[in-house]
Amino acid sequence: VGTAGGGQAIVWRNVVLMGLLHLGAVYALSLVPRAHILTLLWAYFCFLMTALGVTAGAHRLWSHRSYKAKLPLRIFLAAANSMAFQNDIYEWSRDHRVHHKYSETDADPHNARRGFFFSHIGWLFVRKHRDVIEKGRKLDFTDLLDDPVVRFQRKYYKSSVVLMCFVIPTVVPWYLWGESLWNAYFLASILRYTISLNVTWLVNSAAHMYGNRPYDKNINPRQNTLVTLGAIGEGFHNYHHTFPFDYSASELGLKFNPTTWFIDFMFWLGLVTDRKQAPKEMIQARKERTGDGSA
Repeated sequence: VGTAGGGQAIVWRNVVLMGLLHLGAVYALSLVPRAHILTLLWAYFCFLMTALGVTAGAHRLWSHRSYKAKLPLRIFLAAANSMAFQNDIYEWSRDHRVHHKYSETDADPHNARRGFFFSHIGWLFVRKHRDVIEKGRKLDFTDLLDDPVVRFQRKYYKSSVVLMCFVIPTVVPWYLWGESLWNAYFLASILRYTISLNVTWLVNSAAHMYGNRPYDKNINPRQNTLVTLGAIGEGFHNYHHTFPFDYSASELGLKFNPTTWFIDFMFWLGLVTDRKQAPKEMIQARKERTGDGSA
């Protein structure tokens, strides 16, 4: 087995599978002109649902506990998270908490100090650095497994991914408006899945390297508008790493943040409670103390 920087063994299975997935996505682009317009809209709808499963679900709800969600919403977010196929909620949240606590060190699963490629996709091509495993063991994740929805999704994860990430996105266009299974599979499953993966990875790579740091100039994460647009509100990364408990992951009222709009709508429906926010005074004081003066 080959090794990468830091002596981490390369996981060739992941290299091959990701290579094939991206080739499939490039091929899928050639199908766009002959696909039904409803198939393209459906693929985009699946992309938004996929994104919410990560942003509102695994990230803001389960990793950071920045708000509370009633059972029906947690079930929806777990299903959407299976559509995202980025590891189950428990594993995703565990890795993310380790990333926050040990950001930009060898214990950070996608340490941005190792370059754009590593923090974007390369970290999935090698075995985890021993520091990630050792230091991760010291954190408490019992709250995650206390949630029956997280336990259920973890137990049936493979089946739920097959159903949510591949079967449903493919079958709906074929059944409802007569799209070919071929087109539906490559556009609503493969292309949508590949784009959603890369958008999530950009939060780990681009948003840790490019942009300003109005809240804390001493940390790597930055405000990145392009990442915000792609990742439906997750690009205000300097803010998020400064105030990780804030359910909006940005300053409210100023920014484009569809994930926050979704959580607020669910609050209006009565499915969300206890949204945590950083007070304006705290934000302003932090900007003046550690910000780079850009906002």
